[in-house]
Amino acid sequence: MSSPTTGVQARHQQALDEGRFLIQRCGACQRHVYFPREVCPHCGALAPELTAPAGTGTVHSVTTIGRKPDAGGDYAICLVDLDEGVRLMSRVEGLPPAAVTVGLRVKARVVQ
Repeated sequence: MSSPTTGVQARHQQALDEGRFLIQRCGACQRHVYFPREVCPHCGALAPELTAPAGTGTVHSVTTIGRKPDAGGDYAICLVDLDEGVRLMSRVEGLPPAAVTVGLRVKARVVQ
């Protein structure tokens, strides 16, 4: 899949490449949006602005992906509700998969 080269998705990808995580905030309705898009899905306003979230959230749901130990072992994938009100999918690192539970507080970081 090719990378976006223009627009908000390109700016979002550039931020990720620089190790920064951004979401959008609509200037018209003040709601947050993720994944970046050109039009606010809540009110229809154009060009919600990219902004840095607090990066903290709560695990909404979780599943464990099973892998052989020589392939890196099992890992957890979860849906996280950021404190700003958006939900995203993420991998949880630094904890065994069994320790990642619904309601767990987590902090986002970009891993290259």
